[in-house]
Amino acid sequence: MISKNPLKKTPFFVAEISANHNGSLLHAKKLIKIAKKYGADAVKLQTYTPDTLTIKCDKPDFKIRGGLWNGKTLWDLYAKAQTPFEWHKQLFDYARKLKIICFSTPFDESAVDLLETLNCPFYKIASFEMNHIPLIEKIARTRKPIIISTGMANLKEIDLAYRTAKKNRAGEIILLYCVSNYPSRISDFNFNNIRILKEKYNCKIGFSDHSTDNKVVAASIAAGAEVIEKHIALEGQTKGFDLAFSLRGKEIKHYAQVIKDTSLMMGKEYFFRNKSENQSLQFRRSIYAVSNIKKGEKFTKKNISVVRPGFGVQPLYFEKLINKKSPFDIKSETPLKKSLLKKLRIFT
Repeated sequence: MISKNPLKKTPFFVAEISANHNGSLLHAKKLIKIAKKYGADAVKLQTYTPDTLTIKCDKPDFKIRGGLWNGKTLWDLYAKAQTPFEWHKQLFDYARKLKIICFSTPFDESAVDLLETLNCPFYKIASFEMNHIPLIEKIARTRKPIIISTGMANLKEIDLAYRTAKKNRAGEIILLYCVSNYPSRISDFNFNNIRILKEKYNCKIGFSDHSTDNKVVAASIAAGAEVIEKHIALEGQTKGFDLAFSLRGKEIKHYAQVIKDTSLMMGKEYFFRNKSENQSLQFRRSIYAVSNIKKGEKFTKKNISVVRPGFGVQPLYFEKLINKKSPFDIKSETPLKKSLLKKLRIFT
């Protein structure tokens, strides 16, 4: 199960390395190290080769138009961004040494075969691959948990991916709400999508964050996200394909703290008031004597009043007291107590 201690409600935080290793195995290991150091629960790789993703071709169809990678061919982008297959064992071993979970997004069947030899604990389907039904079938047949990112997808497409994973007996299925826009703007999001997905599917719903504003992840948790994925980079890193929407160094720690703080503020599943509020009860209104009242004297709107502070009985008893005779002397400017109500058989 992709979950933490059931007593700890904080969402599961996945730090995504993606292409930010810049072609350096040492750099990739450093990213795993800071993910662990700054509070991520897991680190994620991407497993592919350019040849399993696209064709080496510079025709217009294979050139990227607009966005962060404008003008590059798909093959050239993936050739530079890939995490080489031969690195994977070292990275998985290094993560285990640091006691942080390592898993990956495979982009084709051969990548799944490699990851299975490394005992990859669970898998991620990228938004751009969620229509790759044969890949979902292959992963689901491992019987391991599967995270499916849903960027760009309509409900019909999400339903097909979910049912495919379910039919092929995947372990736990988690859907991630995602906006496939890099970087994503606040106006791009609709966190009611998390509620809609929770109502439609009997599974955890998470959030893949490509924004540059921590208010976004806080909103996702408030909407019910239980898994959070975010790209990371090293402190001061200036080069990297995904830097525009990545956390750098200590920003990871701050992001993890936002996750924890927001989860803490969401609180319990039942109506709850913290005991810290009790000291403010004194500023409520209650019933006080506003003149001396003798035993046998009737309570009137002239000798009792509803005022602050709140040390007397609640205002709801005011009308019930009017015209009742006081069973004892009461000094002015003192609160009327519950013992008075009991004496007068006014039940609390």
